Parts: sequence; structure tokens; C-alpha cells
Amino acid sequence: MNIKVFDTKQELDAYAADLLCAKVAAKPNAVLGLATGSTPIGIYKELAARHRAGLSFQQVTTYNLDEYVGLDAANDQSYAYYMRDQLFSLLDIPADQTHLPQGMAEDLDLECERYDTMLQAQPVDIQLLGLGHNGHIGFNEPDAKLSGGTHVVKLKEETREANARFFSSMDEVPRYAITMGVGSILKADTIILAACGADKSSIVEQALTGPITTEIPASLLQTHPRVIVLLDREAAQRLTL
Repeated sequence: MNIKVFDTKQELDAYAADLLCAKVAAKPNAVLGLATGSTPIGIYKELAARHRAGLSFQQVTTYNLDEYVGLDAANDQSYAYYMRDQLFSLLDIPADQTHLPQGMAEDLDLECERYDTMLQAQPVDIQLLGLGHNGHIGFNEPDAKLSGGTHVVKLKEETREANARFFSSMDEVPRYAITMGVGSILKADTIILAACGADKSSIVEQALTGPITTEIPASLLQTHPRVIVLLDREAAQRLTL
């Protein structure tokens, strides 16, 4: 793993955007794997700024990690809405080149198969990941075993509680999501893992230096040959670098 520590979140955001933009500049039809949550917001602002400065994303294809089950794309808490609001509406990328699992699909198993088929046809060049407090990546929650492909997952209560701040009440937080599997994530050519804040320092230490275990899904990233870890100093405080 290539671990980089930054003094500020703004420096981290700019560096992550540099990595993504360098790939797009070198390969205009790059396939980018994207994440949601609070961590990527600054990165997406940087990407939008690079586009305003002249970088085109018109040939880029994107695949998001996950989506809530039961929220349609018009719901302001869906990840489809988040991506339009935070990034896609600010770039020149055609809408039909942006992909997320469909949380409103009538047949969720068939939707998972559809998403995996697309990922196999268009392998991800760079996958951006955040890190959950319990070590989840995408919505791959800690468990005795993990699914390799796209699948429906029942969200852990700690995950729902962490996301409750985005909803009016805990009752509104979905209990299920569709997520790209760990196997699919690990097929990306390059992976960027970003984490910020002292509250992430313990799980950062466990994921990067502890044993590889499905009980900490992010620890499986240790098996990948090209992982770039971007941390602020608070998130990195337990590491010996």
C-alpha cells in the first residue's frame, strides 16, 4: 500500500482529484468507480473545478459502489440523487454513462446480475473508496463471509446509525442496500482509499495493519497490488509511518 498523509482535508481532496484527472487525461474513456458519503464531497468539488478549467469527462464511464433499496432516484437521500447533485450535474459526462445499482428494481437478484455483467464488460480503472467506522467498504458489512459480486445486504445497525444524520428520523434510514461486492472492488486496476478524522483512526489502523479478515472488509485491500491510501493526520495518528 502507498500511504500518504496530509495536513488538511483540502490537500487530500486535491491529491485524490489529481489522481483521477491524470487517468482521465491519459485515457479519456476511463472507467471510474465512485463512492458517496461525506468523504468524497471535497474530491468531487475539485473534479468539478478541473472540468471548469477545461478537462472533459465526456467519454468517461462511472460505476457507483452502492444504492439504498427502496429509494428511487428522485429521493434526495438516494445515492443517485447525491451523485447528480454533487458531481454529475457539474461535469459534461452523459447521463447514460453513469451507473448505479437500481434500488427500486422489481427483481433485486436480477439487478445484481445486470450490474456485475456491466462491470465485467467495463473493468474499473480507478475505484474511489471511503471507509466505514466498522471497516465496511461500499456496503460490504463485517461478516463471517463476504459476497464477491454485487448483492443485497442488510445494513448493520451501526451503519444505519452513522447515516441517520442524513434522514429526518432513524425509522427512515433504509435497512437494505445493493452493493458492489468485495471481489468486484478488488478487480479495479487501482484503488484509492480516503479517510479523515480522529474517529476513523482506530479502523484505519486495523484495516491497514491488522490481520486480513472478513470481519473488517477493508482489510482485504491489503491483498491488492495498487492501493493508494489518503489520510489526514488525525485519521493516521495510530499508524507508524
